[in-house]
Amino acid sequence: MDFTPTEEQEAARELAARIFGDLATPERLAATGTGTDAELWKALCAAGLPESVEETGLLGLVLLAEEQGRTTAQVPFTASCVYGLLAVARHGTAEQRARLLPGLRAGTTVVTAAFPAPAGVGVRAEPAGDGSGVRLTGTVPWVPWLRDATHVLVPDGRRALWLARVPAEVAAVELTAPWSAGRLVLDGAPAERLGPVAEAPGSGAGSTYEDVLAAARIAFAGLQAGVCAGSLARAVAYTSVREQFGRPLSSHQGVQLRAADAHMDTESIRVTAYEAAWRHDRGLPAAAHTLTAAWWASEAGKRVVHAGQHLHGGMGADLDHPVHRHFLWGRQLDAYLGGGTELLAELGDLLANDGGEDA
Repeated sequence: MDFTPTEEQEAARELAARIFGDLATPERLAATGTGTDAELWKALCAAGLPESVEETGLLGLVLLAEEQGRTTAQVPFTASCVYGLLAVARHGTAEQRARLLPGLRAGTTVVTAAFPAPAGVGVRAEPAGDGSGVRLTGTVPWVPWLRDATHVLVPDGRRALWLARVPAEVAAVELTAPWSAGRLVLDGAPAERLGPVAEAPGSGAGSTYEDVLAAARIAFAGLQAGVCAGSLARAVAYTSVREQFGRPLSSHQGVQLRAADAHMDTESIRVTAYEAAWRHDRGLPAAAHTLTAAWWASEAGKRVVHAGQHLHGGMGADLDHPVHRHFLWGRQLDAYLGGGTELLAELGDLLANDGGEDA
């Protein structure tokens, strides 16, 4: 395995770092609130970064998601790339790719997803009475970036994936992180199935669902790696100049140990996300690696953002301090990925059932 970025991946990452760094400043983030920074989104799309993910793959997206996470940039970049561009490119029909990919590349089409849905929450897919296709009915309490999206990817009870237009009116939902989330209410909404009408024989009804979910878990683990790296960078900068008893806080052993632990956790999130993405791009078995990356992002991510806030001392309690955004994003990503205990239980079931041979 070689996780060294290709020239194309490295060039895209450097460009993303420059754009996010220039435009996703604390002042702009504070002014944006829970909405999307339209200027930043336009700059990212004009630079061709969403489109570049088609060439650089899931690992390329993980690298770009890291840069978004470092600045907690208020754009649906990671979500639309993994749920829209990569999902359509990988599973869409020829007609769907021709129709949807141009808008996804340009940023005029934005896709989010209503999964993994909370337990007990379901959306029904029923044939339309007029024979025009399928209609979706059901409610999902919250969907990330829904108020910025044009389309939403929705699973039904059989784990088939349906692509529907976002309703004209979406009720805002307040999350831990200031994402532009919304409550998804579908009442006979027209939808199209992502990919072929039927899965390939023997593939299982949920194979497309499982593949998209795996890609999303890996991409959001990459986003968490960036959130943690940004939080730790702020903590290091703060403790290097803040003095206590005539010495920088960073010179105290307790501070150094806490920062070192946070650094190791961040690197663990990063390397497991890289490995899972690398395997996914090459079509290698990656189920266990995906759950491992998601577990590290969830469990270690919490530790890192708590450490980042703790190392800021009293400043860390200031809700307007930039490090607090990293704390909110880290906790939101922990919940969105499924929580460490749930992910570990899923990984245990996978290993117990498959023996790890096909994972």
